[in-house]
Amino acid sequence: MIPTLFSVSYAGFWGQAALDLKAFVSRAAALGYPAVMLMGKRPHLSVLDDDAETVADLAAHCRAAGVSVACVAGYTNFAGGAESGEVPFIEMQVQYTRTLATFAQGLGCGLVRVFTAYEREDLPAAAAWARTATAIRECCDQVVDLGVTIGIQNHHDIGVHSKALLELLHDIDRPNCRLMVDAWSPCLRGEPAYETAKAMAPYTVHTTFADYVRLPRFAYDPALINYRPAGPDLVRAVPMGDGDLDNAEFLRGLRDGGFDGSVAYEMCSPLRGGGSLQNLDFCARRFLEWLGDRH
Repeated sequence: MIPTLFSVSYAGFWGQAALDLKAFVSRAAALGYPAVMLMGKRPHLSVLDDDAETVADLAAHCRAAGVSVACVAGYTNFAGGAESGEVPFIEMQVQYTRTLATFAQGLGCGLVRVFTAYEREDLPAAAAWARTATAIRECCDQVVDLGVTIGIQNHHDIGVHSKALLELLHDIDRPNCRLMVDAWSPCLRGEPAYETAKAMAPYTVHTTFADYVRLPRFAYDPALINYRPAGPDLVRAVPMGDGDLDNAEFLRGLRDGGFDGSVAYEMCSPLRGGGSLQNLDFCARRFLEWLGDRH
């Protein structure tokens, strides 16, 4: 397995400190990561701001740092724009994905991440499913000549459950389409960690880990002089191993299922300890220790 650090962790979101891509790559190398995952939007790898020349320069910087690019992470929602049929939102996103794939090729990387779609009240779930499968199929067809695989991450509503994600992969039916399973997603939603990971492993080329504590929510009801459950728990990112998720069992299931790809770490929400570079670095090092203890 290849330890990988996701650049979104140092992109300045959620109060975190911000580094540009070259500074991030250098920092990942200094922390001991052999590979990185690059965020495919501003302020990092942007289809508007970057081109073949800037990508070649970044590739040279990665080689000098001794860091490979495991994945370029796209941000898609293939149900987006469904209310405006005259606007070619799917075409825009497929072209965006194609451009990221050319960047990936220039970086010596053969994997581009996509998200599926959010469910929406004005679009039947079956229609959103079909729209998503068709769009991802076209993404795969658009990048096959570049030698790039499209990786589906279980983040958005469509296909978020592992059983549904495997069904979606079957519907897409492209040899250059694989899975990029977030470990934290099934763990948060209550899927059995080991069994889920082992079942997904044969189809998975990349996985992303984070750890969270669950913070139960209640609303005070003065008529009862008591509290009512207020819905799903609030969760908060914490250093790897300090949270409530069954990440170790998920990793064991992936390994027992034959997975040996890139294993990324992300700090992709407000983080215990704050967003300083020192805290980000501490958590990034903790993940390497956590992963090393389980190899």
